[in-house]
Amino acid sequence: MSQPVQPPNQPQQPFGGQPVDGNPYTGRPTPAAPTGNPYGQQPPTAPTGNPYGQPPASTGNPFAGRQPGQSAPFGGGAPFAPAPPARDNILLGVLVALGAAVVAGILYGVIAGSIEREFGYAAVGVGFLVGFASSKVGGSNPAVIGAAAVFSIGAVYLGQLVGISMVLADLAQIPFSEVIGDHFGTVTEAWSQKAGFMSYFSLALGAIAAVGGAKKAG
Repeated sequence: MSQPVQPPNQPQQPFGGQPVDGNPYTGRPTPAAPTGNPYGQQPPTAPTGNPYGQPPASTGNPFAGRQPGQSAPFGGGAPFAPAPPARDNILLGVLVALGAAVVAGILYGVIAGSIEREFGYAAVGVGFLVGFASSKVGGSNPAVIGAAAVFSIGAVYLGQLVGISMVLADLAQIPFSEVIGDHFGTVTEAWSQKAGFMSYFSLALGAIAAVGGAKKAG
């Protein structure tokens, strides 16, 4: 028997509705209406302006949040702590005063022996140098200042002896080393006979200048 022929232009329902014989799309669910979001129904989030997430707010300290003992960036250790201020070294200051007194005394004697006279300005320079150098190392400790004053007196006295030795060596036409080594007693006796107000005043100037130099350095 032949199948009945359907009338032409019969309406079809390929995308939903009741199933229709001969329609390959019959029974499939109707697709949802497009929403404009290609990633599905994800709730939009408010923009934060940071594409890398929400890191903790910066505090200006690159080492903030690190645990004790944790290494610093670039593989280094913890940042170096500032070195504590150096303390005054009294013993070193006294030794510096002694060394400066010997050097300054010899220079003072060479100048005095070259011009064959004493002058107080050189004694002031000797004392100031000794006091400044000692206090620069040993600080403003009273022991350092006192040692500088005493050594300055010795430096001026040493310079006067060196000057007298140079004059005697020139008069006797003998080496300077021989006068110092073999006739040192003669040199000290000549100083005692020659010493006057200017000689003692120079000693005092050296001590006063040493105190002033120490305070200047401190």
